[in-house]
Amino acid sequence: MPKPLHHPEASQIALSAVLEALSDPIRRGIVQRLSQNGERSCSAFRAFASKTNLSYHLARLRVAGLVRIRPEGTRRMLSLRSEDVEARFPGLLQAVLASTRVEGARPARRPRRPRRSTS
Repeated sequence: MPKPLHHPEASQIALSAVLEALSDPIRRGIVQRLSQNGERSCSAFRAFASKTNLSYHLARLRVAGLVRIRPEGTRRMLSLRSEDVEARFPGLLQAVLASTRVEGARPARRPRRPRRSTS
């Protein structure tokens, strides 16, 4: 059984934590995709970063109160807490998402290194 994850209550979501979490382009891209497509498996975001790096970014979003992560079998499902954030900071999430669309911000992925030949 997976260990339970801490999610802040809606009243505990802090503006500074939300803004810090949204300051990173990878995390903004994850939030953008969740706002467009709804709940997804955490593995659906593997194109954004390596597995370890993605775990870090998802944890930052969870601790800030922007996303909820729930276990479903062997997977973890990720959903945007837009109602909670909207209730706490009206218009903030929509403004950030709108500016992300205008900037055309897409998470940058490091180019893969060419494999060395073993011959």
